Amino acid sequence: MTAAIRVRFTDAPASLAQIVSAIAEVGGRLRTLSTPRVVDDVAEAELEVLGLDQVALSNALAGVPAVRGHEATRTLDGVFGKRVIVVGGGAQVAQVALGAVSEADRHNLRGERISVDTIALVGEENIAAAVRAVADLPRARCLVLAGSIMGGEITAAVRELREHGVPVIALNMVGSVTDAVDLVVSDPVQAGTMAVMAIADTAQFDLARQRGRRY
Repeated sequence: MTAAIRVRFTDAPASLAQIVSAIAEVGGRLRTLSTPRVVDDVAEAELEVLGLDQVALSNALAGVPAVRGHEATRTLDGVFGKRVIVVGGGAQVAQVALGAVSEADRHNLRGERISVDTIALVGEENIAAAVRAVADLPRARCLVLAGSIMGGEITAAVRELREHGVPVIALNMVGSVTDAVDLVVSDPVQAGTMAVMAIADTAQFDLARQRGRRY
């Protein structure tokens, strides 16, 4: 059970602590929190809370002195669903996105909510940092590495990400990263297509059964 709420509260150092404490007192666990804006000393935050329904969450916040108002919203999972993340060189990223967006459209018409996020990066350090950050991205379900050569610290980052339960697909490229990922695909369009199929409930594709293969 997950409830989502938008809260307006006094922008003071103790305000968020009061809100989180009130949620914990009634058995809720904070899943996500973002503060998109502060206007005239009033902050606005989006919260998703596990373990409470909408009524219980609203009641918990009603007694917090710092809270100026709140309203129920929908969870990001319910609005945007799952995400495929594509990282690498610009031309390869664009081709992977082509396959992923086309496939996502097909499944979204059948009730899925899958989005595709891309970033073109160069440099081992930058790409490795991006790979590690995927573990902290809300709704991220699969990473595709699209480039010509990747290894070293990127390979280490891929292994760490997979330990967090996020599968990784890579294009067939130079470097050791192809030995660390779940699946290697030569065609970038097909790589994007398979990434979406791997996370779609409406697809008959099990990435675990393809693990270690090259296409």
